[in-house]
Amino acid sequence: MSLHDDLTAVRRNLDELTRKVERLEQQAAATRGKPAPAPDPSRMVTVPDTPYDSALWTDSDDEGLGARDRRAP
Repeated sequence: MSLHDDLTAVRRNLDELTRKVERLEQQAAATRGKPAPAPDPSRMVTVPDTPYDSALWTDSDDEGLGARDRRAP
């Protein structure tokens, strides 16, 4: 590819990006001020307030800390 071809491709991509951003701005302006739609109750999951059984976490690693029986390098 020549430099001219590269510049043409960049210009085309930039023009496409500009059009998409303008379209997004128009969509955002059209929805501004409208209340958010209510969540679909069929997709909601009830999370109980009772504590989880500690046996669920017996073999788990502490996220970010690694396994309990190994040392960090």
